[in-house]
Amino acid sequence: MSDRVLNFEGIHNFRDYGGYDTPVGRLRTGLLWRSGQHGAATAADLASLADLRISTVIDLRGDSERALAPCLRHDGFDGLVLFAPGETAGIELAPHEEAGRGITTAAEARGAMTRLYAAMPYRPILVRSLTLYFEALATRDGASLLHCLAGKDRTGLAAALLHRLLGVHADDVMADYLLTNTAGDPARRIASAAASIRERYGPQMSDEAIVALMSVEADYLRTAFAAIDERHGGVEAYAAEVLGVDAARRQAIAARLVA
Repeated sequence: MSDRVLNFEGIHNFRDYGGYDTPVGRLRTGLLWRSGQHGAATAADLASLADLRISTVIDLRGDSERALAPCLRHDGFDGLVLFAPGETAGIELAPHEEAGRGITTAAEARGAMTRLYAAMPYRPILVRSLTLYFEALATRDGASLLHCLAGKDRTGLAAALLHRLLGVHADDVMADYLLTNTAGDPARRIASAAASIRERYGPQMSDEAIVALMSVEADYLRTAFAAIDERHGGVEAYAAEVLGVDAARRQAIAARLVA
């Protein structure tokens, strides 16, 4: 799994989420990239990104997040950047930041994150962003980059939805999601967010609570899919009814991504 991770100086959690088996072939590598935001990308990072020839960027952040940390691009970047205007997290915060309200312990942090995941598949602006994501995968050539702020919650859900819709085995779906916890330098990634989280919510938050907010757990993703199953009976029905991803669109995506 670590072979799919690319290490950057100012970009966290950057990795290829292709390469998994599906019932009709294997997801191609080098086409599906995911990460955190690129606001702190270095010149070396941007040079490495240029080599990936990314033609489509799907930004799942909200307007306020984009304003605070505009993503940097290399000089030759001529790709399309897609996002839905508005706040994808509901209250101008990334999910892990939103979950931090009133939190002091790791158990409280995990509970808050679990509750957020139950609602995340139905947040209106995020739904619009996910619709743009799947439309791009079905219609645009070349490599794509999917990202939010930390590249773990909104991005993790989106990548897992794609994997599930293309028939990637459940174990691989979960392994890709959990790779956030070991990809790159997780300690540096967590430390980079700790100060801002404590500044927002107070110094009483424990180190363990910070780690819980900045990590992912299997129960988080299971909660999101349980909410989908309860309301729609499965991922395919959810995708068709909420995201406009019907059988024809799934086939179009598979034709571009599965070899």
